[in-house]
Amino acid sequence: MYLVDSHCHLDQLDLIAHEGKLSNALAYAVTQGVGHMLCVCITLQDFPQVLSVAQNYPHISASVGLHPNEVAVESEPTADDLATLAQHEKIVAIGETGLDYYRSTGDLSWQHERFRQHIRAAKKVNKALIIHSRQARTDTLRILKEEEAATVGGVMHCFTEDWDMAKAALDLGFYISFSGIVTFSNAKELQAVAKQVPLERMLIETDSPYLAPVPYRGKSNEPAYVRKVAEYIAQLRGIDVIELADQTTTNFFNCFKQARR
Repeated sequence: MYLVDSHCHLDQLDLIAHEGKLSNALAYAVTQGVGHMLCVCITLQDFPQVLSVAQNYPHISASVGLHPNEVAVESEPTADDLATLAQHEKIVAIGETGLDYYRSTGDLSWQHERFRQHIRAAKKVNKALIIHSRQARTDTLRILKEEEAATVGGVMHCFTEDWDMAKAALDLGFYISFSGIVTFSNAKELQAVAKQVPLERMLIETDSPYLAPVPYRGKSNEPAYVRKVAEYIAQLRGIDVIELADQTTTNFFNCFKQARR
């Protein structure tokens, strides 16, 4: 089995179970069939570490971006700033970026502008977008359309919305990525979406160290557990997990414009 964890934060993993060594956690993931991982950046001060992880391992790629809830330490990054950082060959995406109205309140025009700058950067370098959207469905879709984000595409990461949102994102050329949340017993609406999204437009992820799937819910997450997400969705759809693994792996390399490694 060859799986891809399409969204993880390797620089933030809890490594206690792996003798404090990232290499051990990655080796364990390989034993679970995880052949590739995308280490996602959420702050620009963390970007050097994110890039370093990707540079040290041939089966890891990385992104550059400033999460919608994170504070810009100096100034807001411009599209040119982000595009410059994205020039490295190990950087395959811009993000994660988007809108979050759950953890941010008040006048969020700054969040809208940050999102637009990320989309413009992605278009400059022709790299995919990693979209975070929480309780901001209408504005997320509106800005994606206004900025013509469909020209580069990308993924709606850690998807938790309904089918209408998924269909709108699919129509814009985006992939839909499911995390461990889909395994939760109270995620019935999301499970229905996971059954309906075309398999050729689906990705899977851990978002580790967050959102560990059942049976690890409540514990620290890690890339190896993407196998549990794959197994759950395969059972949900009534297909072999190998089929789901093969297709979501192909989808990943298509989405991020990479040759399969």
